[in-house]
Amino acid sequence: MIRLTRLNHLPLVLNSDLIEHIEVTPDTVISLTTGQKIMVLETAEEVVGRVIEFRRAMFHGLLECPGRLTPAGEPAGVEGF
Repeated sequence: MIRLTRLNHLPLVLNSDLIEHIEVTPDTVISLTTGQKIMVLETAEEVVGRVIEFRRAMFHGLLECPGRLTPAGEPAGVEGF
């Protein structure tokens, strides 16, 4: 989930997995896989950056997940993967 701001300055938390594409018209228009379009104050570059940051945080969390197994099926720490 990423935090954005609608054009009327109201905050919005968006499931970034639903983003289909982003247009700059000059406002930033985010088209979702649901067909909905959302206009936000952030630039397209800022939206992309927030998505990347969110996904990095998720991936980092997976690496630190207790009980994770190596490809050989054995428990591993972060250093073992």
